[in-house]
Amino acid sequence: MTTKGFAASHLRDARFELGLRSFFEYRDLGIKEATHGRVVAHVIRAAAGKEFSSQPHLHHTEFQLVYVLKGWIEFEYEGQGQVRLEAGSCVHQPPGIRHRELGHSEDVELLEIALPADFATEEVPSVNA
Repeated sequence: MTTKGFAASHLRDARFELGLRSFFEYRDLGIKEATHGRVVAHVIRAAAGKEFSSQPHLHHTEFQLVYVLKGWIEFEYEGQGQVRLEAGSCVHQPPGIRHRELGHSEDVELLEIALPADFATEEVPSVNA
């Protein structure tokens, strides 16, 4: 029996911090540490009082999944156009897909799972370029 890699995260212990996007707060779920950097999982929510701004970009990932827990968020994806995700919606963002956020509700909360945990983000000229 092994307990190596076990992780549990509880709402009562939740700490949200600013991260990749200044208008979002991120709650680390402890998966990065448990998987030695192979996978990251966090809850993302809108940061109160922060102005939204999103540039076209892509992520250098092997896998990325976003599940909407609360509210809504809208993206523009290369080859897909506008996609609105609401509570209960899920999207798999293929590695390197160009996208940009178009907007979100003030109460939006997302679960994001990606690998590797320390993936790079690159701004691009356009979603449709």
